[in-house]
Amino acid sequence: MIREAICHSVPCKSLPRFFVYFCAMVKLHDTSIKKERVILVGLIYGKQDEKVVQEYLDELEFLAETAGAEIYERFTQRLVNPHPATFVGSGKLQEILDFVTVHEIDSVIFDDELSATQLRNIEKVIDCKILDRTNLILDIFAKRAQTAHAKAQVELAQYQYLLPRLTRMWTHLERQQGGIGMRGPGESQIETDKRIILDKISLLKSELARIDKQMTVQRKNRGNMVRVALVGYTNVGKSTIMNLISKSEVFAEDKLFATLDTTVRKVVVGNLPFLLTDTVGFIRKLPHHLVESFKSTLDETRESDILIHVVDIAHPGFEDQIEVVNKTLADIGATDKPMIYLFNKIDAFTHVEKEEDDLTPSTRENKSLEEWKDSWMAKENMNAVFISAKQRQNIPHFKRVLYEEVKKIHVTRFPFNDFLFPNFED
Repeated sequence: MIREAICHSVPCKSLPRFFVYFCAMVKLHDTSIKKERVILVGLIYGKQDEKVVQEYLDELEFLAETAGAEIYERFTQRLVNPHPATFVGSGKLQEILDFVTVHEIDSVIFDDELSATQLRNIEKVIDCKILDRTNLILDIFAKRAQTAHAKAQVELAQYQYLLPRLTRMWTHLERQQGGIGMRGPGESQIETDKRIILDKISLLKSELARIDKQMTVQRKNRGNMVRVALVGYTNVGKSTIMNLISKSEVFAEDKLFATLDTTVRKVVVGNLPFLLTDTVGFIRKLPHHLVESFKSTLDETRESDILIHVVDIAHPGFEDQIEVVNKTLADIGATDKPMIYLFNKIDAFTHVEKEEDDLTPSTRENKSLEEWKDSWMAKENMNAVFISAKQRQNIPHFKRVLYEEVKKIHVTRFPFNDFLFPNFED
């Protein structure tokens, strides 16, 4: 869709540079070409722990691998604040340049969003493709989008990201030549392209507004049925749980953002029907362009009655992931709902047992369900359930908790049907 739009909208003489840059956002996942050789760059702010930054780079590496890249090296730099001109400073930039030159690196990916000035200055030094975290996430979204709705949302976010960065793309073009007889109406190439992009943004917003109205009508047509939404960080197992509970075939894969399109299924647990929604996963530093573009998708979460917050308990940074999801839910106004904390992947969790002075290798053991029930996570969260969706561990207990939460709302809407729904039995 993007490539066709460019071909029909951009003057022929300016097509190569504009086309090549814009397609950089969708190039990494093109399976017809070999994997790109990539290095990652992260910044350690002030007193920030380097271990935390390495965990962030682990996630950035997973993002890059999801997009189809091959990671060659990581670079980190400690600064109080990002350098306004080069993000990491001239010394570290030279170090990166030396590595890029020796190892023939294709792309350098930064773990933060770069300004147009930073991008321009970095590209003056390093002669390869420069991407930031936002650019990479947009690339993955462009790959994962399947429906016309999701594609329009991603395309809108891409254009919004591209608009303020046109300046650095068109530095090789100048305004019309001045002099006697040369003054007259006209505009620079960059102004032409800004107008083209603004027109496309306007059209996409109109299209999404029309789709949003349709989806609003669809939600109203679902009646008073209780709505339950699966929310959580990306790649925590929401789609697998959706398939398990609804007995459907929602696409699930061990990659980030495997699901972009919202899926709604009617589910019956015991003898109690409700609607279960699988939503797009959240992530640290989720680009605000995507939050705005995926407003209608997030509406499914905002308008739900119950939230199931799925957590990957096996991930070393799961506490940070919980915080990111809770902050995103607060941003979209979806915190005033009953919530079930569903700690998934207990089969993959490993607990390290080792004393400080012990020279023997550390041992790793899985926790039992009784240990999980006695953990701080269970004590701090009233509705905390520990499962393994993959191994189907403790699923009956999860269904029982879900059944009781849905029943509380169901009987208030259909009070005369209360006798039809006794306590859940396995």
